[in-house]
Amino acid sequence: MAAVLSVNVYNSIVDARSWSANIPDSILTARIYFKTVNPGTFFRTASPFNQLLALAALVACWKFGRKVRLYFGLAFLLAVLTDALTFAYFYPRNEILFLAAQSNADVFTKICSEWSTMNWVRSIILAFGLVCSMKGLDAYYVKAQPRTKSMDGT
Repeated sequence: MAAVLSVNVYNSIVDARSWSANIPDSILTARIYFKTVNPGTFFRTASPFNQLLALAALVACWKFGRKVRLYFGLAFLLAVLTDALTFAYFYPRNEILFLAAQSNADVFTKICSEWSTMNWVRSIILAFGLVCSMKGLDAYYVKAQPRTKSMDGT
């Protein structure tokens, strides 16, 4: 989840700012730059893998208690929610920005602004998922540790 979050934050800090720097020229430059490969190439592999790992952690640690299940379940749900948001919100805007026929600068400006704002929302969701994964691991380790008597015999 950390890799997906990191690349998503990079997209907000670098890519989205570049796209909106000098609209419409910056959009046309991005279209040319993304002809061969684009951030979606990474996300189409990393996001499903992220969901698979979150689900695997949930299944593998299921027997270690409700707290562990809660955190890993939330991490999985947040990973799925992120992809649902991507398909429902970002793909249509990416289509307009990078693939559709020329549009006017006002449309590009509006879409870039919306895209940038919502990408930070997506990053926050991913960050919560990452925290849930870490909390799940912490809860798992607490449960998985063997119980030992204290050194003073009490």
